[in-house]
Amino acid sequence: MSKTKIRNMEEFSAICGISRPTLSKFFNDPTSVRRSTRAKIEAALEKYDYRPNIYAMNQNRTKTRTIGILVPYLADPFFSEIGRAVELACIEAGYSPLLLSSHGSRQQEVDNLDLLRGLKPAGVLLAPLGRDSDAEVIRRFGRDVPLVLFDANIEDAGEAFVGSDNFQSIDLMVDYLCRSGQPPCLFEMKSPVNPNANKRRAAYLDSMARHGQTAHVFQADGTGWDFEEIGLNAGGRMLADGAFPTDTILCSNDRLAIGMLSAAFGLGIRVGHREGAALRVAGHDDHPFARYTAPPLTTIAQDYSAIAARAASTLFALLDGGDHTPSREETLFDGRLVMRDSA
Repeated sequence: MSKTKIRNMEEFSAICGISRPTLSKFFNDPTSVRRSTRAKIEAALEKYDYRPNIYAMNQNRTKTRTIGILVPYLADPFFSEIGRAVELACIEAGYSPLLLSSHGSRQQEVDNLDLLRGLKPAGVLLAPLGRDSDAEVIRRFGRDVPLVLFDANIEDAGEAFVGSDNFQSIDLMVDYLCRSGQPPCLFEMKSPVNPNANKRRAAYLDSMARHGQTAHVFQADGTGWDFEEIGLNAGGRMLADGAFPTDTILCSNDRLAIGMLSAAFGLGIRVGHREGAALRVAGHDDHPFARYTAPPLTTIAQDYSAIAARAASTLFALLDGGDHTPSREETLFDGRLVMRDSA
C-alpha cells in the first residue's frame, strides 16, 4: 500500500488517470463502468487506500442511494428491532441506510429531518413521535423528500403509512381474556406519547361493549418514555389500593406490563393463569423481553418483519417510479395472540 495521502477525489483522479465523472459513476454503481476501468479503479483503491466522502458526494447529486430511517426512541427495544429490520431491507435492496433516533424529543425529530434534508437522501422511512411530533414540519418534509411513515400515523404526511391494526389486535386479546377468565381492565398512561395508545383505548372500549362487558380504564400519571417505571409505580399503587375491579389487567403496551409484573412481585401477588394465582396481566407488542419476564408475558405480536418489508418496498417502488403516488396508501397488518403464563 502506498504511503501517498489522497485527500479528495480530484487527487485520486489525477493519480490513477481516471476522470472524475467516471469515478463518481463507479462509486455510485461499480457495474456502470467498463470491466477494465473498474479493475483499474479497484487496483488504485487498494494501492492508495482511498475512500471517498460519501456525504460530500451526495451534496453534488440530485438523487442518492441513502435511505434515512428515523425512529422516536432507539433505546426502546421495540424500535431497535423494527429499525434493524428496516435497515436490513434497505441494505438488501442496495441502498445505504442511515438510522437516527429522535430520543423522544420533538425538537430532535425536527433537527433530524433537517439533517436528512441536507444529505439529499433518496427517501426516508419515518416512525414519528406521534402526539409530540410537529405534524406540519413532517408534511412539508414529505412534499420535498419521498417519505413513508411506519408504526405511528400522521394524517396526510408522506406518501404512505404502514403499521398494525390496533382494533383487530386489541379485539383479539379482549376476546381471549373474556373467554378464559374475568374480563380485562385497561391500564394505560394518562398522556401517552405514542398515538397507538389512543387507538388501543378506543379498540378496548369497542370490544368490551361488543362482548357485553363493562369497561374499566385506569390511567397512570407520568410522561416520557420510562414506561416500565410508570407501570411499576402507578400500577403498584393501584394494585395496593385494590383499584382494579377484576383480576385481569390488559396493559396498553408490554413495557407498562413489565412494570406491572414487577409491582405485583413486590407486593407478593402471584401472577398467572394457574391455580393459586391472583392476577392475570397481558400486554401488546411482543416486546423482545416479553418471553423472559416472570412469568412470561401474554401479549399481541406485531409483525415486525412484514411492517418493515412493506414500508421499505413501498418506498423503493416510489423511488423506482420517480413520481408521487396519486393517493396516500395505508397498510395495516393483523396482530397475533401469543399466550404465555402471565394470562
